[in-house]
Amino acid sequence: MGGFFGTVSKQDCVPNLFYGTDYHSHLGTRRGGLATLDNGSFIRYIHDITNTQFRSKFENDIEKISGCTGIGVISDYEDQPLIIGSHLGRYAIVTVGVIKNVDEIAQKAFGKRGGIHFSEMSGNEINPTELIATLINEEENFVNGIKNAQESIEGSCSILLLTEEGIYAARDKLGRTPVIIGKGDNGYAATMESCALPNLGYTHVKDLGPGEIVLLTPEGVEQKNPPGEQMQICSFLWIYYGYPASSYEGINVEASRYRCGAALADNDDVELDCVAGIPDSGTAHALGYAARANVTYCRPFVKYTPTWPRSFMPQQQNIRDLVAKMKLIPIKELTEGKRILFCDDSIVRGTQMKDTLQRIYDYGAREIHMRPACPPLVFGCKFLNFSRSRSELDLAARKAISELEGQKEAPLEEYSDDSTEKFNAMVNRIGQKMGVTTLKYQKLDHMVDAIGMPRDKVCTYCWNGKE
Repeated sequence: MGGFFGTVSKQDCVPNLFYGTDYHSHLGTRRGGLATLDNGSFIRYIHDITNTQFRSKFENDIEKISGCTGIGVISDYEDQPLIIGSHLGRYAIVTVGVIKNVDEIAQKAFGKRGGIHFSEMSGNEINPTELIATLINEEENFVNGIKNAQESIEGSCSILLLTEEGIYAARDKLGRTPVIIGKGDNGYAATMESCALPNLGYTHVKDLGPGEIVLLTPEGVEQKNPPGEQMQICSFLWIYYGYPASSYEGINVEASRYRCGAALADNDDVELDCVAGIPDSGTAHALGYAARANVTYCRPFVKYTPTWPRSFMPQQQNIRDLVAKMKLIPIKELTEGKRILFCDDSIVRGTQMKDTLQRIYDYGAREIHMRPACPPLVFGCKFLNFSRSRSELDLAARKAISELEGQKEAPLEEYSDDSTEKFNAMVNRIGQKMGVTTLKYQKLDHMVDAIGMPRDKVCTYCWNGKE
């Protein structure tokens, strides 16, 4: 995914920029970057954070950075921020999202001007942030340039531009990712995670609407493009990758996960000794389930966090599996002879989950029941960048469908409808492969109700394939 933070201040902004960007580390995978503007000069640092905390890579750099305005980013894979020289002036840019039509946009750019070129990353890929900058530079001002970029791309892209005027903050056209504005004593901040605001002395001002563009200066927030009416914010923010202390569209993540777990309990009748969450994102769902079902919450695993990074970061599956195993330590006294129900945010590939639950069986669990907080993931996301290496066919649901259908073209709409026999067959196959006593998924309507957003305002493409 990735995340960004920008701040404009009447005083030095570097401490707030450093810590505000760090509050997005749970979203990031491979790169971190900071840029400031100080007396007309840009200062920038970018580091590889694949296996190292953001703070440890940048704590020496911040002594060399100065300025009252700055932007920071935790990036999926490309180097950011970029410093761009153009007819609009020099500026720094960070982006979050995914561009599905990179090659098409690049070819159009080549056709417009013979001198256009793009630097290549590894794998002969074009840096998508550089591509966005090229689209911005096609217009006569920053606002029209950002609008041009938003209209041109397929996917989504939220943007921060650090300029001499201030920071332009723009939310993607359909609001799939949040951009939130906060006000402090000396200026303003733009962030994707509202949890970055309170400890840095900011109070919430507003969530930008879909496609909205504002200019932040130390004196205020000026709207440059009004929000559109259509919104498709990503449901998975509340279910999985959003930080528990954050709120989007006024809805807190942790509270929505409690409601989600309660909804799972409302539709269940299994006899249990305890309820547990797969750390960390399953914890709140499990607490909600346990409270509603009046069953003891327990921790048959504890997570060792001082040295082990997030398991999705490494690109190699075998290393991800190793990290997932090493960071979770089972406790025999809490598992032996017990009927345990586990909640987790989702089942994606299912490989790590299977190995994790097998270790609980090895420690003497009598029964293991699995309750994901969302329906089966049948469709790969087209609009955001959760994982570069993921193929749609690697999803546990798609593997089960393939096994059930053989070489035939699968009726995916039937498999994503929880009222059909095909759906039940798919769930049974996934449960068998994982080795659980029972497997029962959250219903889509219940998940949306638990989030608390209107159904037509949230994207549920991963589950039902509907845009």
